[in-house]
Amino acid sequence: MNIYFNDTVAFLRKLTIRRLWNISKVFVSFYVTKWTRKPIQWGMPMTISMEPTTACNLRCPECPSGLRAFSRPTGNLKEDFFRDTIDELHKELLYLIFYFQGEPYINPKFLEMVKYADERGIYTITSTNAHFLNDENARKTIESGLNRLIISVDGTTQEVYENYRKEGKLANVLTGARNVVKWKKKLNSKTPHIIFQFLVVKPNEHQIPEIYKLAEEVGVDEVKLKTAQVYDYEHGNDLIPTIDKYARYRQTTDGTYEVKNELLDHCWKLWHACVITWDGLVVPCCFDKDATHRLGDLKKETFKEAWQGPTYQSFRAKLLKGRDQIDICKNCTEGCKVWA
Repeated sequence: MNIYFNDTVAFLRKLTIRRLWNISKVFVSFYVTKWTRKPIQWGMPMTISMEPTTACNLRCPECPSGLRAFSRPTGNLKEDFFRDTIDELHKELLYLIFYFQGEPYINPKFLEMVKYADERGIYTITSTNAHFLNDENARKTIESGLNRLIISVDGTTQEVYENYRKEGKLANVLTGARNVVKWKKKLNSKTPHIIFQFLVVKPNEHQIPEIYKLAEEVGVDEVKLKTAQVYDYEHGNDLIPTIDKYARYRQTTDGTYEVKNELLDHCWKLWHACVITWDGLVVPCCFDKDATHRLGDLKKETFKEAWQGPTYQSFRAKLLKGRDQIDICKNCTEGCKVWA
């Protein structure tokens, strides 16, 4: 059976007439905006990322959580706030991403929130470093109804793995992955779709063939190769891969580096998705890690008021003048992921 079959069926089962109608409105408004050059927004977001926590046990060098370098407050998503938000959005919302910054499993209520979203027919996904996937959490993960589990495995040996995943233990990651695979079989569950995500950087690019072998050995469903974003890339960076297809950046004639992708004067993200931080701030996308562009605050307004309000519309209008005018867009390589 195709490895994507169960995952595709799980996704399609989340579609309802109301959600399909909302998707249609979002698509049409996006293309009308492109044609008219005016920010028009119909419908509610199809996809939302919610941040379970800003805390993390690792110290990855290109991550604010890992660097302990946030300029905003840190904390855990509260269950009552999460429920209220989902209650407002679930009839239109199709896809819920349970991560932004931090390690989701650090939040003690994380899997209960996953279950709440699943009960409301939302497709759920999370990404984890897998250090907290002990036997109990692995079983609870299956029981929560989580649809997709991304496990970061950025090396096939400890020496290479810890080049990026500072203070991480590859053995713990693999044990966690095996625990989930075991409970998925024991409970005869078709979910979650388990993915080994391999962030391709210069220190690990030689291990790309090995990650596929390791994934097969553990029994996960899929491997995905992901290109790495780095903050300080202009003068080169030790993390930028030498294999061009896996690099988000290219060297120019003067020896400096630039983002490969052209900065277009539109962005689909601003019409169909957004991020909600643990403390209720609405920000445009995952590139706004410090929540600099605060387009709403759910402590003071409903999501719909923020989504269709003047601050959000002003940001969309600014984006139409050029993504190079917005700081978080300058290092954005939307669409640069390498799917294997």
